Amino acid sequence: MTLPRETPLHTRPVAPASTGRRRRPRGRLAPWVFVAPAIAFFVAFLLIPIVYAIFLSFRGFRVEGGAFGRRVEGFVGFDNYLSALTNEEFVAGIGRSLIYGAIAIPTVLGFALLFALLLDAPRTRLKGFSRTAIFLPYAVPGVIASLLWGFLYLPSTSPASAISTALGGDAVPFFTTPWLYFSLANIALWAGVGFNMIIIYTSLRGIPTEIYEAARIDGASEWTIAWRIKMPLVTPALVLTGLFSVIGTIQLYSEPATLRPLTSTISSTWVPLMQIYQEAFVNDNLGGAAAASVVLAVGTLVISLVILRFFQRRTFGGES
Repeated sequence: MTLPRETPLHTRPVAPASTGRRRRPRGRLAPWVFVAPAIAFFVAFLLIPIVYAIFLSFRGFRVEGGAFGRRVEGFVGFDNYLSALTNEEFVAGIGRSLIYGAIAIPTVLGFALLFALLLDAPRTRLKGFSRTAIFLPYAVPGVIASLLWGFLYLPSTSPASAISTALGGDAVPFFTTPWLYFSLANIALWAGVGFNMIIIYTSLRGIPTEIYEAARIDGASEWTIAWRIKMPLVTPALVLTGLFSVIGTIQLYSEPATLRPLTSTISSTWVPLMQIYQEAFVNDNLGGAAAASVVLAVGTLVISLVILRFFQRRTFGGES
């Protein structure tokens, strides 16, 4: 019996050494191909507008040639920022936003947490229908919701005012100064509860059920489980929704701007974004509007970082 002869090593076919090298650049390039559209949109619609807004914030109009000189545009330094920070109406608008936020944010987050806990309870029925019904108002555009609520607030078309008048009272003053904040907060409650509820409810569904079962074996009631277990474990979701609510409060615009034609209580500069719109498109002061926008953006960033840092120390056990 003859054994097969082995092929000498020097005569065996060898794979070309350049094959692996040719494939490596393609593997390294593939991730950049996938993220290129996102990078392009980020640069075109976020980075470039931010840089251009900062550029405009240092420019403005000045008069050259004495009292009867001509009005020219040029570099004005930090004058626009100084004007924005010393503008009484701009500062008052920030104060109004804070009052609105003090009413709207706790109310929205409180109802969102309540509904999320109720939907996560084991004895709750029709969870799918209830979840959709609570979330559905969020699908209504903010302008449409503001118009609908605006007509419900008007004394001539308000059901609440009609009932109050029929009982011998006066029309409900939805648009007067103290009640106006609650009227706006009600619109935020209508639109924001569903969105925040979904975030909190999703966080609740991610908690292992073994924790609940162990608590029930130890004799804990559903109220104790919700208060002692569920609420502490969904704190990160509450922080996230709270941060979104704070940012939305600072950026308040569509609700007061939509209700403004219905009442004289809301001025054209009632909140900071309305003031910025007035400066840019009515007063033709792009530099001042850009400076106020930068101030508002920096303020939003600082507040967000303070909130995250605070809860990192108190809740997540971060280092001080």
